[in-house]
Amino acid sequence: MRKEANILFVGVGGQGTISASNLLSAALIELGYDVKMSEVHGMAQRGGSVSTQVRYGEKVYSPLIEKGTADYIMSFEKSESLRWIGFLKEEGKVISSLHEIRPYLVNVGKEVYPENSLSELKEKGIDVISLDAQEKAIALGNGKAANMILLGILAKELGLSQELLERLIKQYFKPQLQEVNLKALNEGYLYDETHSASLTL
Repeated sequence: MRKEANILFVGVGGQGTISASNLLSAALIELGYDVKMSEVHGMAQRGGSVSTQVRYGEKVYSPLIEKGTADYIMSFEKSESLRWIGFLKEEGKVISSLHEIRPYLVNVGKEVYPENSLSELKEKGIDVISLDAQEKAIALGNGKAANMILLGILAKELGLSQELLERLIKQYFKPQLQEVNLKALNEGYLYDETHSASLTL
């Protein structure tokens, strides 16, 4: 189990960014780590950018991740990873869904969507795990469970027990949502990073 890390969760309102970070924080607290979490809401109800910062270790003094210090950026929407990349440390890693949610200004032609955002990051030498988490979640029965697939990948990276997260899902999630989220979490733990190379970024 990794003893300390700074993790930045980024996405768009309604993608479960905060739910995933809350579940991770609960697991880390149960393991005895000092955990600090902060939330930044954009226009979340209108599909705006949402970010959550989770820091854990033996002792954490500030909830805020400074630029260039994040060990992981977990992005639920692929262009958000590019928006927040300045926070990633040099040897950090991006875990991103290939899912696209185009902002209003893009749809009306006032902004251009960064189609190749993840490819650009890889070309710069940044370590990127990418997959269509929503497509996988839809196949499991609920597209909103994409956040648990990504969380499973991150938790495996951290060396966090799958059994602990499964128990917390059963503890905190509504009964009707438990099965699909447990399956999604398992999908993340089973995910083979080498498959991401064949996906279109």
